[in-house]
Amino acid sequence: MLNLDFIHISIADQLLYGFSGDRLCVRLPISTARNGVGERNGSGCTPRGRHQVRARIGEGLPCGAVLRGRRWTGEVWTQELHDRFPGRDWILSRILWLSGCEPGFNRMGAVDTFRRYIYLHGTPDPEPMGEPLSHGCIRLRNADLLDLFPRVAAGCAVQIGEAACPDWSSATLN
Repeated sequence: MLNLDFIHISIADQLLYGFSGDRLCVRLPISTARNGVGERNGSGCTPRGRHQVRARIGEGLPCGAVLRGRRWTGEVWTQELHDRFPGRDWILSRILWLSGCEPGFNRMGAVDTFRRYIYLHGTPDPEPMGEPLSHGCIRLRNADLLDLFPRVAAGCAVQIGEAACPDWSSATLN
């Protein structure tokens, strides 16, 4: 299993593409923001542009571990727990916390991705993928995130773009 050195998030495709060198190794369905794209604090939008993974959180936690404030609550997601807390934005299993790399666009001030707490994170398995439903983060299925997490080091480059990537969406994975 190759470590990834570049991740591309396509808003149009609602897919995550992972690369090792120039080889496409990973293609996963995701869910970006219901409010669309945007960088402003409080917008509930998914920020665009160049980012990096600033922190990896949750190593060794069980699948479905509930994270609040980037800490495990001791709970593991179940439908019963979900029903007790309707409307909660569930952050499960692992967190890859993003930091913007473009000052004035997605870094510093009112557009700072890191201070907005924008993550790649797990979500309840019944939640649909492939349609924008998040509060700004990039949601993944828990099993997909558990496979992805050990392949992504802190500092990994992440590009979030609006365009479709037809060559990648149908390409054979290496």
